[in-house]
Amino acid sequence: MTVHTQQFDYPLFKGKVSVNTGLFIDGKYVDPLDRHDIEVFDPTTGKVITTIAAGGKKDVDRAVVAAQKAFKTTWGKTVSGTQRGHLIRKLAEVFEKHQDELAALETLDSGKQYFHVKAMDFANAIETLKYYAGWADKISGKTIEAEPHKFVYTLHEPIGVVGCIVPWNFPIMILAWKLGPALATGNCVIVKPSEVTPLATLKFAELIQEAGFPPGVVNIVTGYGSVAGQALAQHPDVGKISFTGSTLTGRKILHSSGDSNLKRVTLELGGKTPNIIFDDADIEQAVKWTAMGIFHHAGQMCTAGSRIFVQEGVYDKVMAAFVEIAKAAKPGSGFDPNTKIDPVVSKTQFDRVMGYINAGKESGATVAVGGGQLGNEGYFVQPTLFTDVSADMKIVKEEIFGPVGVIIKFKTEEEALAAANDTTYGLSACIYTKDVERATRFASALEAGSIFVNITSGPDWRVSFGGFKQSGFGKDLGEYALEGYTNTKAVTLNIGQKL
Repeated sequence: MTVHTQQFDYPLFKGKVSVNTGLFIDGKYVDPLDRHDIEVFDPTTGKVITTIAAGGKKDVDRAVVAAQKAFKTTWGKTVSGTQRGHLIRKLAEVFEKHQDELAALETLDSGKQYFHVKAMDFANAIETLKYYAGWADKISGKTIEAEPHKFVYTLHEPIGVVGCIVPWNFPIMILAWKLGPALATGNCVIVKPSEVTPLATLKFAELIQEAGFPPGVVNIVTGYGSVAGQALAQHPDVGKISFTGSTLTGRKILHSSGDSNLKRVTLELGGKTPNIIFDDADIEQAVKWTAMGIFHHAGQMCTAGSRIFVQEGVYDKVMAAFVEIAKAAKPGSGFDPNTKIDPVVSKTQFDRVMGYINAGKESGATVAVGGGQLGNEGYFVQPTLFTDVSADMKIVKEEIFGPVGVIIKFKTEEEALAAANDTTYGLSACIYTKDVERATRFASALEAGSIFVNITSGPDWRVSFGGFKQSGFGKDLGEYALEGYTNTKAVTLNIGQKL
C-alpha cells in the first residue's frame, strides 16, 4: 500500500480539505517500512473517518538519520540565526494562510469547536512561531571576568536532534510551542504526534515544505506512543526529548531516555489546578472564568481547574451560577456555531471519565449537576460538579481530564491554601479576589509553576509555562524555553601566561 491523500468535506466553506496520511521524513511523505495503519475517529459521532500510517522503530531510525544529516549540512551551525528566523517567520505566515484547512482537520479528529481552534489555539500557535523567529538571532552567551590572563566566554549551542512528543488535546498549538524554540536555537526535529488527533499535524508538513525548510529539519512520524514514541525516547542519537502528556507516560519517557544516552528531557505533565474564589471577588466574572477553566474542551486540559474552592460567604451564589452554566451545555458538531460543549476525544477517554464519575458517586460525593452521558451520539459527557467531597477521594486527588470538577467550601485563607497545595501536582493555580495583597501573598505560597489572578489558566507564548512536583520539569514558552534546547559551552583563552 502506498502513501495516499485523504479528502474530507469542509462544511463551512462547501469544499474539500485534503491531507496526506503517510509519514513525513527528509522533506517528503513516505510509507512506513513495515506497513501498519491506525484508525482515526470523529469523537462527535464515534465513527472512523480515515486511517493513517503507523511508524515504527525503523521509521524513527531513518528520521533520525535525516535529521542528523540536515543538522550537519543545512541547519544547525551552518545556517545563521537570521536565516533561521526568516524561515520560522515564513512558516508563521504560511500557517496564517492555511489556518482554515488546518482548523477543519483539527475539528474533525478532536471534536473541538472550529472557531475556538482558530481564535484561541491557532492564534497562540502563530504568535508563538513569530515570537521565536525573533529570538533566532539573539541566542548568545556571556563573557565572564576571570584572572587578567584569561579571556572566558560561553556559547549556547544547539543540542542536535530533538524529539518532540505532542499530545492529543492541543496538537498544533503545542507543536508550535516545541518547534519554535527548537528551530530558533538550531536543532532539527522529529515530531511524534498523538495517533488520536494526527490530521492537522500531517497537514502541517505541507507548510514546512512551502515555507522552504531544508529536508530533514522537521520530520513527522505518526504511530503509537508505545512503539514510535518509545523508539524516539530510547534512540541514542536523539539528544533531547520534549514531552507533553500524562504523568504516567512522562515517567516512562524519562526512564527510556535515561536507559539510552542520558538525553535531556523536558516534561510538561498532568495537573489538578485549584481555583480559589474569595468572597470579595467579582463573582460573575470569577464563575465565568472558572467554568471556562473546567468545561472548555470538555476539561481535556492539563491546567483544567478541577478543584474549585469557594469561600463560604459566596458559596451558594457561586453554586447556583455554576449549575446554570453546566445545564446550558449543548453537544454537536464542532462546525456548528450553536454547539456549547466538546466531546471527549475517544471511547477510551469517555470510559475513563465515566469511571471517575462513578467512583465519585460510589465514594459518597454529591452530584450537584451532570453525572452522565450527554446526548445519544459520540463521546459527550455532561458537565459535572461534585460537592460533599473529602481530600482522599479519587475525584479530588487524581487528574480526570474531562468536564468534571469538585466544589469545596472554605472559611479562612489558611484553610484554602493548605487544601490547594494538598496535591502531588503543581502545574497552575487560579485566584479570584479584589485584594491585591492577598493575591500576591497566595501567588508566593501556592506550589505551582503558573499562577493566574482573576483569569483562568491560559498560557502566553511570552511567559514560561511548566510545573512543579509531578507536573514535570523544564519550561515551554518564553525565553526560558530556549535553555532547554541548547548546550552551554565554556571557552577559556590563555592571554600570555607562561609556565
